[in-house]
Amino acid sequence: MTDFRAYRSALYLPAANARAVEKARTLDADVVILDLEDAVAPDAKPAARAAAAEAVTAGGWGRRTVAIRVNGIGTQWCEADFLAVQSAKPAAVVVPKVSSAAEAAEAVRLAGGVPVWAMIETPRGVQAVDAIADTPGVAALVVGAADLEKDLGCRVGPARAEIQYALQRIVIAARAAGIMAFDAMYPDIKDMEGLEAVTLQGKALGFDGKTLIHPAQIETANRVFSPSAAEVEQARRIVATFEAAKAEGKGVATLDGKIVEVLHAAQARDLIAFAESIAPQ
Repeated sequence: MTDFRAYRSALYLPAANARAVEKARTLDADVVILDLEDAVAPDAKPAARAAAAEAVTAGGWGRRTVAIRVNGIGTQWCEADFLAVQSAKPAAVVVPKVSSAAEAAEAVRLAGGVPVWAMIETPRGVQAVDAIADTPGVAALVVGAADLEKDLGCRVGPARAEIQYALQRIVIAARAAGIMAFDAMYPDIKDMEGLEAVTLQGKALGFDGKTLIHPAQIETANRVFSPSAAEVEQARRIVATFEAAKAEGKGVATLDGKIVEVLHAAQARDLIAFAESIAPQ
C-alpha cells in the first residue's frame, strides 16, 4: 500500500534548545529533525544528545515525523549519538556527509534498525550516490548544499545552476532506489522570495520536500509541495474520464485533446489520495 504521509517540510532544530523543541510540537512542519551536528557547539553535544532522545521518547508529536541528525561517522561523538538513536528509536536518523556505499552501510549498522537518511554533501557523495541510495536500510537522500558548495569551491547563485547536476543526480538515484529525496535548506531566513523560487525549483526537479532552518519557512514548503485545488480537480477529471472509457471496454481515453492511459489514472489517484491526507480535519 502506498504511503501518503507528507514529507513536504523538514525543519532542523538544535536539540539543545528546549524551548524550540517544545514549540516544534505545535508547528505545521511534516518532519522535525532534532540536530546534534552543525547547530550544536562541541561542549553542548552530550546535553543535546540526551535532550533529543528524551524528546523522541516523550512523544506528543502528533502526525509529525521525528528524526535525529547525528554527528558524522568517524567523529568523536558518533558512537554515543547512534547509541542514543538505537535507544530512542526516532522515525529516522539523518547522517551527514555520507560519501560512499561503505559509509552508508556503516550508518545502517550503527542505526540498529532505524531508517537512515543519508546526507549527500560532498563531491564523493555525489559520485557514489547511486550506490548509497541502493544500500539496504537507507530510506532517503538529503541534499547538503552548503558543504557541497564549499568543497566544490563554487558560489551558488539564485538559480542554483552551479549544482544542478548534483541535484538531478540525487533525485534520479532516489527514484531508481524507490526512496525519498529532500532538497537543501535555504540559508536566508528573511528572503521569502528567494525561498519560494528555490522551493518551486525543487518540486519541479522531483524532490519530496525541503529541509528548513526556521519556522517561518514552513508555510512556503508545505504550500509548494502540496497539490493545488486546480491540480486536484484535474486529477479527478482524469480518473473519471479513464473509468468511463474502461467501462466501455477501452484501454485509453482522451481528455482535453490528450491521451489518458492507466499510468495517468494511477498518478491522478495518488495525487488525490495525497491531497486528502493533508486536508484540514
